[in-house]
Amino acid sequence: MSQAKPASRPSADATRRNEASRRAILSAAFELAGEIGYDKLTIEAIAARAGVGKQTIYRWWPSKGAVLLDAFLMLSETGETPGLPDTSDLEADLKFVLRATVDELADPRFDLPLRGLTSAIMHDTDLAATYVERLQGPIDDLKRRRLAAAQAAGQIAADIDLDVAIAMIWGPLMDRWLLRTGTLTADFADRVVETALRGLRG
Repeated sequence: MSQAKPASRPSADATRRNEASRRAILSAAFELAGEIGYDKLTIEAIAARAGVGKQTIYRWWPSKGAVLLDAFLMLSETGETPGLPDTSDLEADLKFVLRATVDELADPRFDLPLRGLTSAIMHDTDLAATYVERLQGPIDDLKRRRLAAAQAAGQIAADIDLDVAIAMIWGPLMDRWLLRTGTLTADFADRVVETALRGLRG
């Protein structure tokens, strides 16, 4: 009886080509989402901008939303273990983080792509689960870790539900940005932190 031959591993050159194509696709998806919006974004347009065949994209991703999610994940690749600042001054640290969040949400380069990803998540439960697992979940873990340190230091009440605390601190910014109910400013971010901490300190 003949034995099946083991599958050959891709060569180093093929691996590099695949990685270059992947990054070109993700960059193209992010750029196009910012230029024409998510609704008009197509796999064909991404393929043309990236210089690859559309079957390459379909082989690696199930939808344009999945491509855009990976584009955001690529942007978050730093090679370092991230963390929220901890200067022992919780209010100052949170104001620093929320002001940076305001700057990012107000950046025209991120606005349409992020709104597109949000829309895709709302209509695709599998994509939403992947988003939570790969992007939002790890970010929330960092927030939870910083608040737990503050809790241990007696800066917020010991019985506070940290998941609720995260929603209280970051939720107002996302709500104002998503629904366009007002202008996102550093002053608004500061007031959110001050108001939230008054309740969290107990």
